[in-house]
Amino acid sequence: MSAADGPARVADEILDIVDEDDRVTGRSPRGEAYARKLRHRCAFVLVRDAEGRIFVHRRTATKLVFPSLYDMFVGGVVGAGESYDEAALREAEEELGVSGLPRPEYLFKFLYDDGAGRSWWSAVYEVRCDLPVRPQAEEVAWHAFLTEAELERRLNKGTEQTGWTWTPDSRAAYERLRAARAREPERPG
Repeated sequence: MSAADGPARVADEILDIVDEDDRVTGRSPRGEAYARKLRHRCAFVLVRDAEGRIFVHRRTATKLVFPSLYDMFVGGVVGAGESYDEAALREAEEELGVSGLPRPEYLFKFLYDDGAGRSWWSAVYEVRCDLPVRPQAEEVAWHAFLTEAELERRLNKGTEQTGWTWTPDSRAAYERLRAARAREPERPG
C-alpha cells in the first residue's frame, strides 16, 4: 500500500507482528503496531544508478515514522503474508516511481532496536536502477544520486555541519553494510 492512499489508509495496512527470532506471532494494523511499538518487518533497498551513485532522499513531513529525515535506502514495511523479497521490489518501485526494476539482491537481515521500544526486523537489499526515477511525492520531498564519498561526508560531518539528520534505522543498516563490505576479500579484477 502506498502513501498515495492517504495517511489513514497507510495506518490501516495490516502487518505481521514478529518475535525476536522473526517468527510471526500475530497481525496488527500498521498505526497500532507503531503506537504500541510492536515488532514487525521492514525491507531496505540501497539503489545505485548506472554510475554507482546512491539514491538519497529526504522523507516527507507526513511520514508516520522519521518524518523529514534523510535516508540512503528506499523501502518500508513488509505487509502481512508478504515476503521480504516481494516487499523490497514493491517498495523500491513505488518510492522511485518506476516499473520493471530488476529484483533487488538480498544482502543480510538484522534486528533494529532503538533501545526505546521501537524494534523491527530489517532485510537489506541492493539494486541498480537504470530507469529515470520519478519519486513518489507523498514519500519523497527531495532526492539526488550521491557518490559514496559524498554520502560518507554527509554522514560523518554530522547534523550541525550539514543540516542533514538521518533516519536511525537506515543509518544502522548502512553501517552494517559498510562493515560487511570492509570484511569482504578483494575480488580479482
